[in-house]
Amino acid sequence: MMGSKPWPWPQPALDRGAWHLSVGFPMPDVELAATTGGTESVGATPGWSVLFVYPWTGRPGMPNPPGWDDIPGAHGSTPEAEGFRDSHDRFAALGVKVRGLSTQDSVYQSEFATRLGLPFPLLSDADFIATDAADLPTFSTGGVTYLKRLTVVMWGGRVVTRFYPVHPPHTHGLEVLKWFERAMGVE
Repeated sequence: MMGSKPWPWPQPALDRGAWHLSVGFPMPDVELAATTGGTESVGATPGWSVLFVYPWTGRPGMPNPPGWDDIPGAHGSTPEAEGFRDSHDRFAALGVKVRGLSTQDSVYQSEFATRLGLPFPLLSDADFIATDAADLPTFSTGGVTYLKRLTVVMWGGRVVTRFYPVHPPHTHGLEVLKWFERAMGVE
């Protein structure tokens, strides 16, 4: 994880793209391919869970999408996932299930999860089923649509709180963990 280094990429603007994901909002009960094998529902998850939504992960040596460096909030999916990975044991000790979601296909996500050693599943919404059902915020570049970075904390599949926009992404896993620790009184 990058620690406390400043984030060098443009900060996303505060918009109302996730305004509707308010307390009590039921995340859709749609099954998506998971990097751990099989499928998982976005919303039908018992107990506490975190769903961090990210736009895209690059691969070493491969170019970014057009204009990526100039799109506020686009950069940071790898360090964000690493932050959740590095805090995973602490989330698990609190009984919190962590999952990631993007519109990349599950083969691409599986390579990423293996390369980073992610102990939690990434869900593939390549067909935009959950994106459309929950009206998740998106942006486009180079003729491709990507999810905007956001995180929802759920209890039994219903939103308890949301983090949007997420900035900076490299410290976001700890930000969410600290929210749980405060909420559960274990600071």
